[in-house]
Amino acid sequence: MKIRFPWLVTVLLLGYAFLYIPIVSLIVYSFNESRLVTVWSRFSTKWYAELLHNDPLLSAAWLSIKIASINATLAVILGTLAALALVRFGKLRGSRSLGVMITAPLVMPEVMTGLSLLLLFIALEGVFGWPSGRGLTTIVLAHTTFSMAYVAVIVQSRLGSMDRSLEEAAMDLGATPVRVFFYITLPIISPALIAGWLLAFTLSMDDLVIANFVSGPGATTLPMMVYSSVRLGVSPQINALAAIIVVVVSIAVLIAAVILQRQAKNR
Repeated sequence: MKIRFPWLVTVLLLGYAFLYIPIVSLIVYSFNESRLVTVWSRFSTKWYAELLHNDPLLSAAWLSIKIASINATLAVILGTLAALALVRFGKLRGSRSLGVMITAPLVMPEVMTGLSLLLLFIALEGVFGWPSGRGLTTIVLAHTTFSMAYVAVIVQSRLGSMDRSLEEAAMDLGATPVRVFFYITLPIISPALIAGWLLAFTLSMDDLVIANFVSGPGATTLPMMVYSSVRLGVSPQINALAAIIVVVVSIAVLIAAVILQRQAKNR
């Protein structure tokens, strides 16, 4: 079959290459036996074996996964409630200003967000005695403040395109608002919830700036550990850990894509 626009295919391939060549090179060099990560010697899996004995790096990775999971769940709950309020009460006075305030964290510099949250936590601890110090709780709260804005935008878009006649028909048949939400609204917006959860999880796993402001002793996340390590040179064990995370995230995205595709076929 003759390709009508070969230059478009070329541009597409260049775009994919720009996106994925760095990730592929990282995975390839995670199997490099040499301690120098940019000099290939021969294939080896010894850095994966040594990674199992690197307790500080594994502890940081586990802490980041725990924070990202809690943050993503809270962000989906709060972001969905915010999106429901904005869509359902969109015609009320002041709703546009509320919408702008919800999405403001999307454009706020992370340095400003981190500094303001640090000052808030110090003030709360001084007045109420909570949160006591900085650690997992403060990092989760900080990540939730900006990631829920992303979830709210995604869910709001989905709710805006939803056919409300389905909800109205269910209520005409006697269903309560709670049953309508769980049996009609929630299944329809579930693709947006899955996408929002994955996005919030990734944003939390990737955050370095805000976590630096609101973390304390004993709460070192994976990005903080990697950033402090690369100052002395990139360790092959970090390449191995990054390769594992890339594979796990890719599998999660693939599973989410299959679920969304099945839901689209069942409609």
